[in-house]
Amino acid sequence: MAVPKRKTSKSKRDKRRTHQKLTAPNVTECPECGEAKLPHHACLECGTYKGRNVLATEED
Repeated sequence: MAVPKRKTSKSKRDKRRTHQKLTAPNVTECPECGEAKLPHHACLECGTYKGRNVLATEED
């Protein structure tokens, strides 16, 4: 069975892990109500997508 000859340094280990990170989701502003929403998704606050009302909200 293969056994490492030397201990992997913290620098070497951390360089290998540089791509293993989480990224925050991109958030855009809804043009209708100004709330934060995901791009290419209907706004959960006002229920609009591309200027059209697509979701029934409590206000309706």
